[in-house]
Amino acid sequence: MATVHATAPQPSTGTAESPDAARRGAGRYSGFRPEVQGLRAVAVLLVVVYHVFLGRVSGGVDVFLLISAFFLTLSFVRKLEAGRPLALGRYWLHVFKRLLPLAVLTILATLVLVELFYPAYDAGRWRDEALASVFYAENWALALSAVDYYAADHSTASPFQHFWSLSVQGQVFLLWPLVFAAAWLVSRRSRWRPVPVLAVAFGLILAASLAWSVHATATQQEFAYFDTRTRLWEFALGSLLALAVPHLRPGRRLRVVLGWAGMVSMVSVGVLVDVQGAFPGWIALWPLLSAAAVIVAGQSGSRFGLDRLLASRPLVRLGDSAYALYLIHWPVLITYLVLRDRPMAGPRSGVAIVLVCLVLAVLATRLVEDPLKRWSWPERSRLRLAAVIVVCLAAVAVPVTADRVAEDRRALEIAASADRNNPGAAVLLPGFRHQGDPAAETIPVITGEPYAKPGLGEPCPPAAGVGERFRRWCFDTVPNPDPSATMLVIGNSHVHQWIPAVEHLAQRNDWRVVTYIRGNCLYGLPEEQVADHEPCARWLEGTDPVVEAVDPDLVLVQGTRSTDENEEQFTPGMEQRIRGLAQRGIQVVALRDNPRFDFVPARCAAEHGADAAECTASHTILGPDSPLAPVAELPRVSLVDLGDLICPDGTCTPVVGNVFTYWDNNHLTVEYVRTLAPMFAERVEAALLADRAGFPAGP
Repeated sequence: MATVHATAPQPSTGTAESPDAARRGAGRYSGFRPEVQGLRAVAVLLVVVYHVFLGRVSGGVDVFLLISAFFLTLSFVRKLEAGRPLALGRYWLHVFKRLLPLAVLTILATLVLVELFYPAYDAGRWRDEALASVFYAENWALALSAVDYYAADHSTASPFQHFWSLSVQGQVFLLWPLVFAAAWLVSRRSRWRPVPVLAVAFGLILAASLAWSVHATATQQEFAYFDTRTRLWEFALGSLLALAVPHLRPGRRLRVVLGWAGMVSMVSVGVLVDVQGAFPGWIALWPLLSAAAVIVAGQSGSRFGLDRLLASRPLVRLGDSAYALYLIHWPVLITYLVLRDRPMAGPRSGVAIVLVCLVLAVLATRLVEDPLKRWSWPERSRLRLAAVIVVCLAAVAVPVTADRVAEDRRALEIAASADRNNPGAAVLLPGFRHQGDPAAETIPVITGEPYAKPGLGEPCPPAAGVGERFRRWCFDTVPNPDPSATMLVIGNSHVHQWIPAVEHLAQRNDWRVVTYIRGNCLYGLPEEQVADHEPCARWLEGTDPVVEAVDPDLVLVQGTRSTDENEEQFTPGMEQRIRGLAQRGIQVVALRDNPRFDFVPARCAAEHGADAAECTASHTILGPDSPLAPVAELPRVSLVDLGDLICPDGTCTPVVGNVFTYWDNNHLTVEYVRTLAPMFAERVEAALLADRAGFPAGP
């Protein structure tokens, strides 16, 4: 990763001191640290080796973040101690003028590889991530994807995934100078020295961010891993280290011990800890404190010291190419795995990948990065620096946006003829005759874009009586000021997917529909939540108050739950929920869950053809015996089974009526649900009429 040194003048501290004293203060934070540059090389090698040979995370990225903050802080403190002006605008322009060209070159080269070698199924997703990467937002794109319960199950890792850490780094390069500016203001008004003020500021950032990191990692680790807020403490630790190092003077023997102990500890993290599953909580202190020990050890002056190795010419040179190596290694590795259709590289191919990446990194540094560093033309004015940055951003944004617009136009053209060419579930009706174009493209058009889940309408208004704590999940999905009945839909994404059919049902019966939905949460017992226990428990706590506020005539829920093991379960606590609703005189409509797969049917069809045997599956959960059947015998409880419309004759195919049935491995496409909406409505109405309570329904 990149190290950015502040080159712009810094602000005067306003303190009265002699020029000699100022020079001495700045001098404490001066000097090239070859052993730290060598440490950077070791960290990048850890990242590359662990990715290529072990398929694991090493903790090396965390060391990068610490080193970036270390150098950045030394650079700014030198200027603050010397009493020079800050010029933040020029600093930011200079930073991104250095970082963007090589990043843009990598992004464009990766897009070419995607176009040539990657499955078309994911192309749209990769283009979106390329855009997020160039604007330093890839970490947030991945964080949101990690908790998107409607996201497709992608078996191929993103070739832009490694940009998450560069995005965090770029965001900190914007934020950290503001901390230095604030410290300058405090120092000027209080006459305090900048270093103690900075120590307090970074100490507070470290404490707050680490506390949040520990909490977020324990409650929602997938999101926390990419969250900038959970990583700020790592930068703060690097800054505090930079402030403290000039005052730490361990003896020669202690420096030797600290250096080697820190290096052994740092290298062992990835072997002993599941970094991907445990970071960035308190356990991330392990590699960071290990690296800090190496930095504190510094130059020991001993022939046995680690610094003799780290400061060696090869490692320092490799440290100079660390940014390029980090950028290049991941897309090269992922492209190889895509071409060979392998989950990991073998020993020989892994060595070849590492060597190729090293050569490419050195060439990119010498031919691109170094010449651009020496390029003086942009440095003559802020306008020129800004122009370079704009050109870099446009080099990615323009082609990606143009391609997206073209894809959207194509999808709209295909959708315009969908009623004739894509009948979907209508082909299952007796006597159906297809009169459309037999060569028409299947919908939804596979572009790799995120799942456009059904809309839920406007949020429930305060006047609806739903408490503020729970209103975030409540929506007035089908408004109706004078409905014949009110339906409340409660559940997760497997209820959410049926909303187009629910809307059709409500419109033909003149009903109002209110939804209370949160992805990945079960309408059962709090302790049975499969993930996100605390957020789901809060959502579940609101179900009874929402029922009280909405006062529905009927409630639609997911009655059973399919599993990845091809089984069907009755969610623990669901029976109590259903009985409680029925005893209150509320009609309950319980949907039987749809099957899950260990592959993505639409992706399989796109790669092998819709009729390929590997894209078809039979499911035992579609049998006549549902675990909900005994409960469905209760008054005011109706079981609705749509399995034969999803998997006709017990066989699940990826395409029915020229419409993809599944978006990912367990969610139906919006398009297919729309085509079976009339049949959904008929079955719900029939189930209500057949119930002993005789709930009126039907057009």
